[in-house]
Amino acid sequence: MKRVLVTTGGGDCPGLNAVIRAIVKRASQEQDWEVIGSIQSFDGILREPTEIMVLDERVVAGIHIQGGTIIGTTNKGGPFAWPIKNRDGSWDAVDRSDEMIRKLQYLGIDAVINVGGDGSQRISQQLYEKGLNIIGVPKTIDNDLSATDFTFGFQTAVQIATEAVDKLVTTASSHNRVLILEVMGRNAGWIALHAAIAGGAEVCLIPEIPYDIDKVKEKLQSRYNRGKGHAIVVIAEGAMPIGGELSTEASSEVGYHNLRLGGVAHKLTHELKQAGLEADIRETVLGHLQRGGVPVAYDRVLATQFGVKAFEMILADQFGQMVSYRHPDIIAVSLLEAINHPNLVSPQSALVNTARGVGISFGD
Repeated sequence: MKRVLVTTGGGDCPGLNAVIRAIVKRASQEQDWEVIGSIQSFDGILREPTEIMVLDERVVAGIHIQGGTIIGTTNKGGPFAWPIKNRDGSWDAVDRSDEMIRKLQYLGIDAVINVGGDGSQRISQQLYEKGLNIIGVPKTIDNDLSATDFTFGFQTAVQIATEAVDKLVTTASSHNRVLILEVMGRNAGWIALHAAIAGGAEVCLIPEIPYDIDKVKEKLQSRYNRGKGHAIVVIAEGAMPIGGELSTEASSEVGYHNLRLGGVAHKLTHELKQAGLEADIRETVLGHLQRGGVPVAYDRVLATQFGVKAFEMILADQFGQMVSYRHPDIIAVSLLEAINHPNLVSPQSALVNTARGVGISFGD
């Protein structure tokens, strides 16, 4: 019996369970394959006792409609930076990758499918270079992987953000307010851009187009006549003013090395008040609401396509590669290509031009 290990790493994302289900369903059509899930990415293999579970058709029945991941996930630590506590209470990170690969061999793991974003796929590439038979599956609500047209989870996050804009319009108009919606995306403005267009926002501020606060104020003021009016601003968590800096804070969580983005909505309110905007302003931060809940149909379909393709890549010995959606096909690309550069919004893109064509201001 051959064994494939499935891991889900990084932030959770709508559609992860659909991928897991698809891998299991496809593997069940072969007579000699067993699917194993590692709890919380590679941590399940590295822990003592080992935390793994058998994934069969009974276990995955109906999970494609569920958010989250039944095998858990983590964006801390990992095989190349496992946190250890020193006697003085401080923390260090150690490389346990060789130990983990030996343990996978002991467990009879023939191949690994690692489902995750750019950080997870960098780990995939490092493990592949050490000789592990590994395949990547891209997932992120940020849609910031350039080797694939879309990542699953993105459309669900956009739907949640758009519904938030729809709801904010009614309360904004009732109170003649400017309402600012802060969405996720880190250094990519895809969620903000799509939600702003779909929801009919007046202003969209994204990391790729630094904004001039006076131009943002001018756009918002144009929505008011004798104090009557309202406006919606959608701002990505990585947006910043011209010459400004990201709104971040260092995390105190052990093993978490990314900067925590956030706070731009409140910062924008302060900037607008300093610039002289007299309208009432309120902020809404969606946060992890964008990651949770039932995946939309698009993400379920895409995730299922990715899961089936990933297992078929194992059958074809296409290791060191990642599943990719290149319309209309599901293909394989090298992990190196996948992590080479991020997928960011081009200020000259057709979608930005569309937004400008319907009067959305980027503050530039």
